[in-house]
Amino acid sequence: MDSLLQTLQSSPIFFIILPLLLAFVLFSLTTLRKKLPYPPGPKGYPIIGNMAMMDQLTHRGLADLAKKYGGLLHLQMGAIHVVAVSTPDMAKEVLQAQDLVFANRPANVAITYLTYDRADMAFANYGPFWRQMRKICVIKLFSRRREESWASVREEVDSTLQTVMNTTGSKVNIGELVFALTRNITYRAAFGSFSHDGQDEFVKILQEFSKLFGAFNIADFFPWMGWINARGFYKRMARARESLDGFIDSIIDEHMKKKKKKNVRDEEGKINYNDGEAEAEADTDMVDELMAFYSEEEGVAAKGDGDDLQSAKLTRDHIKAIIMDVMFGGTETVASAIEWAMAELMKSPYDLKKVQEELAEKVGLTRILHDSDLKQLTYLKCCIKETLRLHPPIPLLLHETASNTVVSGYNIPAKSRVMINAWAIGRDPSAWEDPDKFNPARFLHENAPDFTGNHFEYIPFGSGRRSCPGMQLGLYALELSVAHLLHCFNWELPDGMSPGELDMNDMFGLTAPKACRLVAVPSYRLTCPLKIF
Repeated sequence: MDSLLQTLQSSPIFFIILPLLLAFVLFSLTTLRKKLPYPPGPKGYPIIGNMAMMDQLTHRGLADLAKKYGGLLHLQMGAIHVVAVSTPDMAKEVLQAQDLVFANRPANVAITYLTYDRADMAFANYGPFWRQMRKICVIKLFSRRREESWASVREEVDSTLQTVMNTTGSKVNIGELVFALTRNITYRAAFGSFSHDGQDEFVKILQEFSKLFGAFNIADFFPWMGWINARGFYKRMARARESLDGFIDSIIDEHMKKKKKKNVRDEEGKINYNDGEAEAEADTDMVDELMAFYSEEEGVAAKGDGDDLQSAKLTRDHIKAIIMDVMFGGTETVASAIEWAMAELMKSPYDLKKVQEELAEKVGLTRILHDSDLKQLTYLKCCIKETLRLHPPIPLLLHETASNTVVSGYNIPAKSRVMINAWAIGRDPSAWEDPDKFNPARFLHENAPDFTGNHFEYIPFGSGRRSCPGMQLGLYALELSVAHLLHCFNWELPDGMSPGELDMNDMFGLTAPKACRLVAVPSYRLTCPLKIF
């Protein structure tokens, strides 16, 4: 045998046979992988696949399909493989066991263009650049140590309470009220504008971006058909991005001027710290934080392993894309959660009474609630958790496979769009007793799930590498807003409406807000004046 091997190794034919043998083995492994079936799902048509079922790509539609096909199902949307995950065990496999494979984020043509070719954190694929972007956001934008972000929440909540106080005894559209609140919070945290100058213009830009993100584009499903309706669609995208460029570029220019002016004052030793102008200079916003990494170089890429912020450099495009992430992620999601919490409590007078009794006992009715009171409000926190179980801020968590993989014996191709149905998982009857019932007391139990992302039956903020980086700031805004609204005011449904008549339907979008805005009539509850400024 040894002599045979020596003879083969000395022969030129050995170097021909060996590569062919390796190629055969690789081909066999690839063929085996291809023979694995896709997850179960409805049968599609040739070429278009399941595109006739586009209207089922919602949290409710996919939950209904999961009842028939299981917690892991497959749809073929043109050239795109879509995989829906609707049970805790499948979510654990995707978000924990194979987190790295599923760590990418899908982006259609509009998202790619409007985020400056994924120059943001939300849609950037996993890698060194994404790790740096996330670290910047977690440490510099959403950290508890960044007092300005948290102060913007407190001060805007105070302003909202004054608005409600001025309308006691009259109908208040709570949905519109809290959307204005969260919009003001994020706008001020991002741009540092107390007066909200330019906010209406920026909201219009956001609305156009949102429409373009969700617009049907045939090129997203059949890339070779991108020429159809391309001219009008691309013109519309170009106009939207030009609007954002003009708006944020002017803000960046103002911040650069402020920074240069401050540097000159520092060098000349002319800063008077009792001066209002100097105080304004010291008050930083998110643009200031991002400008600390600003570079005028084009095509800046992350360096090193992505964990060293010293190597991070951002262009204007990066700053604009990250600001859009903050505005989209911090406005509608938190507003929807506040409205749902108020709606669920008004639909359940027993739980509403328990929360207000807790507020009266722990805080009292002779003063305004403080931040430090929140940790004592156990039942309020349970109500918030239960609201997020039934109404997760983003009902479908979007991921994309970085490579071919196998889940539960099924083939998942590379670049598959994976929809993790947090809404369906939070209502899974195998994980939750009476899953459709609003029951905050379930979170009083010692082993109740929490927000850590390690309980896969409860993932309102996602889990793993792509979990929400702004979770703590968002939770703070949610808890503080609901606590103040219920502590300062009693609320009644209008026109003699009973709790059972309250419309609890939702509508699908980036979030799943109430289809019909919550309207209620407030009356002042405290025995002290509402002194909040």
